[in-house]
This record gives sequence, C-alpha cells and structure tokens, in this order.
Amino acid sequence: MTEFFDRHIGLLDAAQAALGARGYWAPFQEIPSEKLYGEGSRAAGQAAFDALLGQRFELDGHPESYRLGAEESPYGLALDICYPAASPTDLITAAQAAAPALAAASPAARVGALIEALVRLNAQSFLIAHATQHTTGQAFAMAFQAGGPHAQDRALEAVALAWQEMKRYPQSAIWEKPQGKAAPLRLEKHWALVPAGVALSIGCNTFPTWNSYPGLFASLATGNPVIIKPHPRAILPLALTVATLRQVFVEAGLPADAILLAVDAPEGEITQTLATNPAIRLIDYTGGKAFGDWLRENARHARLFTEEAGVNTVTLLGAPDFKGMCDNLAFSLALYSGQMCTSPQTLIIPQGGLESDQGHKSPEDVAKGIADALDRLLADPARASAVTGAIANPATRARLEQACKQGRVLRDGTPLMLSDADDLSAQEYFGPVSFIVQTPDAASAIARATGLAREQGAITAALYDTDEDRIARAIPEFARAGVNLSINLTGNIFVNQSAAFSDFHVTGANPAGNACLTDPAFVTPRFTRAMWRRQIS
Repeated sequence: MTEFFDRHIGLLDAAQAALGARGYWAPFQEIPSEKLYGEGSRAAGQAAFDALLGQRFELDGHPESYRLGAEESPYGLALDICYPAASPTDLITAAQAAAPALAAASPAARVGALIEALVRLNAQSFLIAHATQHTTGQAFAMAFQAGGPHAQDRALEAVALAWQEMKRYPQSAIWEKPQGKAAPLRLEKHWALVPAGVALSIGCNTFPTWNSYPGLFASLATGNPVIIKPHPRAILPLALTVATLRQVFVEAGLPADAILLAVDAPEGEITQTLATNPAIRLIDYTGGKAFGDWLRENARHARLFTEEAGVNTVTLLGAPDFKGMCDNLAFSLALYSGQMCTSPQTLIIPQGGLESDQGHKSPEDVAKGIADALDRLLADPARASAVTGAIANPATRARLEQACKQGRVLRDGTPLMLSDADDLSAQEYFGPVSFIVQTPDAASAIARATGLAREQGAITAALYDTDEDRIARAIPEFARAGVNLSINLTGNIFVNQSAAFSDFHVTGANPAGNACLTDPAFVTPRFTRAMWRRQIS
C-alpha cells in the first residue's frame, strides 16, 4: 500500500524543505502552456469539459438515491450536469463505514495516495480550468491557476505539514527509570494516531478548489473520511476532485467512501443537516460571517476551521511611485471583479493628502489617479474580460446596484468607486466595490485600518508611505490586529496574491477566520495520540 509513497517521496521531501525555507517554490506549473502540460493538452481539456455537459456525472460505488445539479455558467452556458445525490444520513453512514480502514492505513499509504491524486489532478488542469471558469466566473487564465496548480500547491502544503506532524514523535519507545541499587523500572510504550472522525468540507462559489483543498487533504492525510459539500453553483470542480481521489484510493487499497460528494440544490440545501449531526467531528468552512456564526452556535460538537468575511484596507500615506501605486491598486481592485477574499476594499487617506514622487496629492487626486488607472487597464474589452471575469452570483450584482445609491460615485462601472459611504466601508461589501475614506491624519488612518481588522476582520492590508519611521511603527500595529501587511507594492506583485509554502493565508487572529493556511494548528487538531504501555520484566 506504499507504492505511491515510494513513487513520490522526492516530491514530499521537497515540499517539507519548502515549508521550512518559506521561499518561492511551486511544484505545479501555473502557466497554461502545452510546453508544460504536453502537446494537445489544451484541446483535450476543452473536449473533456464539453463531453461532460448535459450528461450524468458518474462516481462508481458512491451512495446514490437520486440525481441533482443545476449549474449555470456566469458566461451564460447551462452545464446541465446531474450528479449522484444521497441523504445526509446515507452519506454519514458510508463515511463511518470507511473510517476504520482509513484509520488503519499507515500515514505513508494515505499520504502517498493523496500526492498521486494531486499529480493526476494536475494533469487535468485544463479540464479543471474550464470547470472552474464556468462555475465561478473567473477568466480562463485565473481559473487555470486558482482552480488547478495553485489549489494543488495548497493541497500538497497541507499534506506535507500533516506528514511532518504525524511523524514528529516516534511510534514507540523504551522508558527506563533508574531505581538505585534495584533493577530499573522499564516500560515499552506505543502511540497510535487516532483520527478525529468524519469531516465536513463546505465549499464556496468563487474558489471551490483553492479554498477546499487544504482542509480536504489535511483531513484525509490524518485519517478522517471527508464529506465535501460544494456550493450548488460550483459542483463540477469538486466532483472532478472526488472522482480522482476515489479512483486513486481504490488503487491504493484504501476505501473509496473515505471521500464523498454531498450534492444539493439551492432551495434544498443539506449543509445544516450534515453539520448538526454529532458524527461530524471536523468542519472546514469558507463563506460569510452569518453562516459562520450559525455553525459556531449549532455545531459545537465539531472542531471548526473558518475563513469568513473581512474588510481589507489600503492605507495611503505616501507614494514613492504614484503611477506605479495607482496601476497596482487598479489591477488589485479589478481582478475577478473584487470577488476574492484578499481583494482590497476600503482605501484610507488623510484629509491633508500625501506626498509622492509627483508632488503633493490631495485625496481627490489619489482617487482620480486610481480611477484613471482602472480606465487605462480596462479600456481594451478583451483585456478587461481577462482581468475582471464575470460576476459569480446574482446577489453580488444586486449589492453592486444597491451601493450606487448609498454613496458619491467616483468611478462608475465595474469596479465601482465610492466616497461618502462610511457605514458601507466599515463592513465587508463583497464584490467590485471600493470606498475612499478620509481621516484627520496619518495616525488616525493607521488606527482606522487596524481597528477595522480587529473588529470586522481582515485577511490582507496594504500600506503606501514614504516615511520609513512611520512604516516601522505601523508594522507592529497591523501585526497586533492579526492581518498580513503588504508595503509599497508596485509592478506584478499584488496584495490579492497568496503563495503556498511561503505566505500564511489568514492569521486566525481576527474575525476574518480562525484558521491559517497552513500552520501546524490547522492539521494537529485532526488527530490525537493514544498510548498503550506494558511493563518489561
């Protein structure tokens, strides 16, 4: 059962080294090129996606009582794919039946199978890109990266860290305590890794694989069966994942039902029924704070790992490169129409403006500079489509229309820029909307940004300044607010980006989420160690 582990030990070793080094390392290629993925891979991915449309999606041996599926692409394509569906009771029963065999398998068997599955998923990256594009609205290039290689990077990161933590201590030891002139006391001690139990992974509409893979792969690596509940608008990327995992598990001698797909419909969601079942011991959740609060109140029997809402800020106190700053922020605001958990939202500027390489800039000058940069970026329709993608959910479009009525419009369109909307700017307003907020001075701007992180949550924060002493004072303020800070970014590195094996995505230290991708605290609660010992005569 360790054939896959032996095959991929080099990749696992490299991943563990990267975890410790925290530099750049990307095991899966992010460029959608046939030079990297093989001749004909692009056309094969398109053909494979087309062949799924209007068909039954098959999962051999998966619990099935009926069929569901009503995905519609934000680009107007009806997928018409129907998936096997079963009741929460049947899914949990199947997961519980698979649990003993999964727990009995060695960590090497589980980890090897998971890395083999990732290699196979990587080979399907063009297919997964189309599936992601037409369920989330991401443009193709982004769907390829975020749905495929970047998600696979995050999954391998979780697997490598789980391996490290499971192997941190020996499985057995001889304990010997001297007794003076008498014979020493001697015990043989053995420790078993005990999985926490059935895990529930609740997928989101916008990043179904990127957000789900870390918890999914961490739970499986540590021996916990997983029921993955995709968003009803974004089933296909996770269905492809489940199919690959089940196939590899069968080949590895592991139970296929260790990974199950819980499909539901928008008007008949089963998430609450699954989450409140006491058999569910782990829950990974990405989504809004309201349902996060519901889970905290109603699923207290389970260990909860969350990424939720936040107010990501940009504090503008100075600009070493004003045009570079404006261009960088324009791309960050426009990328995927602001539908990223890392997208900047609230831009904070002192009333007196800021100093830049182009001289003094008033708040109005700064807002115009960013708006003009957005216009330049999105002037070409083809490039605009490649940057902004499409709105994934009608609720996001409704919020955008409502926002226009609640502030002064500085830039119309997608993305929208508003001022004089302080109430909206102090809460997450998911989608292509940003707010310009003025404060009395630089100190109050930093206080506003860090206060929002502490009170409302934030995953990212950006700071632009020319005063190095003030930057040095601001860094610990943002750290105490539990938010990752980017300083004076220009060029092709953006506050939205989070790199596996280097960046810790979400700190777990403010209301934007209680989990960090990926640190030991993300994997170690998924198993415990139980000892048995025997005296040696």
